[in-house]
Amino acid sequence: MTPNFDKNPDGLLPAIVQDATTQKVLMLGYMNADALQKTQESGKVTFYSRSKNRLWTKGEESGHFLICKDIQLDCDNDAFLIQAQPQGPTCHQGTDTCWGESNTANYGFLSELEAVIAQRTTEKPEDSYVASLFEKGINKIAQKVGEEAVEVVIEAKDNNDQLFLDESADLLFHYLMLLRAKGYSLDAVVDVLKKRH
Repeated sequence: MTPNFDKNPDGLLPAIVQDATTQKVLMLGYMNADALQKTQESGKVTFYSRSKNRLWTKGEESGHFLICKDIQLDCDNDAFLIQAQPQGPTCHQGTDTCWGESNTANYGFLSELEAVIAQRTTEKPEDSYVASLFEKGINKIAQKVGEEAVEVVIEAKDNNDQLFLDESADLLFHYLMLLRAKGYSLDAVVDVLKKRH
């Protein structure tokens, strides 16, 4: 890794910090060669503070350190992407990120679908399939997961790819409902998979 610190007159390069687990962007800071070296040696993300005019290890006052897991340099050798494990809120205002976002895992559309399922179980709209299935209880939800799993197996043995994908989507949808009914989310399952990995 050969950062081009000479590219900027002040010798500072931007450093984007991202949570190594959730992939959320936590903050932006600036590094010079000394800050990079200290980060690599200490394992705690260190910046050059333009306001303090000195090296500054994130968390040196609050105790909310950023434990460095990986550092990558961009294609122009003038910006860092740092993967870190936060030891508490990252922002000095007490939020998880400097953009006020919650630092939670996001699985794209699956997270959106989990949110819709949660909303339907809380608001219980009359025309909601989710709400009606939850009204019937966990046994019915578990039964639907079993039925959809069998249908996935049946379609996997045939040659109709669209039916296989349709049944796979049904299985995943009902499984998300079962997780919700049991008081869990995808995060809990992902944690188990990570431990096994």
